Amino acid sequence: MSFEQDVKYLTKSLAVAPVVKVGEWQAIKDENLPMMDTIEIEDVSLYIDLPTSVEQWQNDIKPNLPWAEEHFTERVSGLPLNPPPSHVRWPFAQKDNEEHTQNKQFSHTYPERFWPKFAGEHFAAMRGIRYDYGDLHDLVDLLRARPHTRQAYLPVWFPEDLTAAISDQRVPCSLGYHFLIREGKLKITYYIRSCDFYRHFRDDVYMAGRLGQWVAQAVDVETSRLVMHISSLHIFAAERSRIVQEAENGVLG
Repeated sequence: MSFEQDVKYLTKSLAVAPVVKVGEWQAIKDENLPMMDTIEIEDVSLYIDLPTSVEQWQNDIKPNLPWAEEHFTERVSGLPLNPPPSHVRWPFAQKDNEEHTQNKQFSHTYPERFWPKFAGEHFAAMRGIRYDYGDLHDLVDLLRARPHTRQAYLPVWFPEDLTAAISDQRVPCSLGYHFLIREGKLKITYYIRSCDFYRHFRDDVYMAGRLGQWVAQAVDVETSRLVMHISSLHIFAAERSRIVQEAENGVLG
């Protein structure tokens, strides 16, 4: 199926999906807020052809431009930006996202997770249990040195996110990206635990594909496809009437 056919199928699936009372939303806990109840489908997997052309990818996915491309550029900038400047231009931002910041910084950002080596408070080199932290450049170097490796994985979810979650901090929706080169073409597999269908889905798909294109260009191979696995794809329960109407009218979300 084409991506738009996938979206149409997901729209119809969400229109009849059950309500899940999660009791929290991005570390906010207030039973009176409408986002505490969501409509959810589990374990969604997508297989999307990934073109070499950025313009074709934009036409295929229809993300929120120019913001999505601006933020993707921040992710691959080589700088652990927090906050990334584009956050104030996110189409769904409210009050400059101030409810998610402390001391004008977020609990995490994608640029920090792509470039974690010097993302600490004192810009000291970050070290794991036995080895130094790796980053997106190390992933590219690995693929260049060993094109058929199965070890090229860029994590976004870090061990600290478990204790952050316990402490009611906002934690990443993305888990990470796996890259595999076969027959001279790169496939990117994107694992994400939670995705809002209306506010994040198209942009998440777009930026994962852009990352695949960026890595393929850096390694000098072609692209093949994006595979995306979503544990929870959801909308707010208050949006039930909207998605039912879209499903009945064939409107793509």
